[in-house]
Amino acid sequence: MKAKISDVAKIAGVSPTTVSRVLNNRGYISKETRENVYKAMKEINYFPNDIARSLFNKRTNLIGMIVPQTSNPFFGELAFHIESICASLNYKVLLCNSLNRIDKEKKYVEMLIRNQVDGVIAVTYNRGIFDSESQSLPVVAVDHYLSKDIPTVSSDNYSGGKQATELLISKGCKHIVHINGPLKLETPANLRRKAYENVMKKDGKQPITYEISNTFDRNIQRETISKVFEEHPEVDGIFASDDLLAALVVAEAQKRGKNIPRDLKIVGYDGTEASQTLLPGLTTVQQPIESIAQTAIDILLKEIEGEFSNIPREICLTVKLLEGQTT
Repeated sequence: MKAKISDVAKIAGVSPTTVSRVLNNRGYISKETRENVYKAMKEINYFPNDIARSLFNKRTNLIGMIVPQTSNPFFGELAFHIESICASLNYKVLLCNSLNRIDKEKKYVEMLIRNQVDGVIAVTYNRGIFDSESQSLPVVAVDHYLSKDIPTVSSDNYSGGKQATELLISKGCKHIVHINGPLKLETPANLRRKAYENVMKKDGKQPITYEISNTFDRNIQRETISKVFEEHPEVDGIFASDDLLAALVVAEAQKRGKNIPRDLKIVGYDGTEASQTLLPGLTTVQQPIESIAQTAIDILLKEIEGEFSNIPREICLTVKLLEGQTT
């Protein structure tokens, strides 16, 4: 038979109300009483009812997280840190892998609302998934602008793009190409391209940019990279807007017999543990992924507590240039 709260109270020698106060951390409870209650729970294998506790506390201690693709190293590492930090704060994470489909994301938002999550961390490219029904739901966006009312946490994309381009110029590159995702997406990552263009013009060089129409389609990425080499055989420097793109650039350059870094220098962006393990020699701009996760959670918890007046609309965190063998 399943153990009940009254069974815990009987073994611990206290009232069921006292057991409830211990479980919900309400009122003063002596250390001895608290230890006796937990000892009794362990003895009879009693687990508190999370649903009942959430009704009592008006909190579910559930956080929703929507990402476009968990297989992407940046999103995967971000999810890892968010889950770890939430666990340390006694929050559970419901992870939603949307494949960047707006229809799936809208259904996920509905599901998260039905499960009464306390808040959502949204790492999605699609605007409009949070409608009037979800307006009261605390939301923080990572690296994307979802609306003027939703705070955004990102790395300092402009500084990263500037450092990457300046490094290639300092290494003697004269024909530098930048490959980035769709500009129609409202994301701080577009500042990487803006910084590249500004640095190139300031140095008297012509910016050459290529746009990947579908950020998650590897075939389109390969076709675009191949086009770069076909249309600009003189290219001697490439700044890719993420490390996966940089890896494809390395593969295509090697296929064409180019020596890296003698003939071609390459800089990526993200600096995840996965990319550093698989491409240890890649020069890249490293995002502070753990700090992004911590900051997003800090802001979300403030929203959950109703502290909206002290929440900044956008926070940019410092990046770091990691120079490797590709430059």
